[in-house]
Amino acid sequence: MSTTVTQDMSLLHLISSASLPVQLVMLILVMISLFSWWFIFRKLFVIRNEIKKTDDFEDIFWRGADLNALYQRTTNSRYDAGSMERIFAAGFGEFNKHPSGSDLEAVMESTRRAMRATYQREMDYLESHLSFLATVGSVSPYIGLLGTVWGIMNSFRSLSSVTQATIAHVAPGIAEALIATAMGLFAAIPAVVAYNRYASKTDQLATRFESFMEELSNVLQRRVAA
Repeated sequence: MSTTVTQDMSLLHLISSASLPVQLVMLILVMISLFSWWFIFRKLFVIRNEIKKTDDFEDIFWRGADLNALYQRTTNSRYDAGSMERIFAAGFGEFNKHPSGSDLEAVMESTRRAMRATYQREMDYLESHLSFLATVGSVSPYIGLLGTVWGIMNSFRSLSSVTQATIAHVAPGIAEALIATAMGLFAAIPAVVAYNRYASKTDQLATRFESFMEELSNVLQRRVAA
């Protein structure tokens, strides 16, 4: 008798015996969770790689590297440049387009616009799919709750045909309904943790990029003055 109860209350049995709407909710949550984990691991490598490239470029730049040589390396099609390097290439390339004797204020304004446009593209790339993780973190528990409510409604509805209700009649239905809530939390929690971490990392990178743009502008201004 105990073996039958264990088999009936197994996870696979509860999922397979759930009503169709609850199974659809579970399927949606599984798909959302898979996509979420894909973006979590993808952003992990993207942001980690970007931080390393930024550290390496800042180290080379502030050691007094020749800006022309640095520009040639960065714009080489075979070189895998990071975001800060592309911002530098955009600003330095725009700065070099203006002949000597041009109005300094106009040159620097054009240089800043070029760097700002590249900065925005790079930030759009680094922040891509973060909104998806935020959506998963906020919506998944409610999707799971929808399946739970539907499953519990079915459990109590089935009691109408029973003369004497016992815990054995409602336990399987409630258990399968609560699985939907658990799956919703399983999808939401990693997404929320990853979103908060990656949003913090991208904000730190954005601050470093903005500081670099200001510092590069000062370097170029001193270069003209000299």
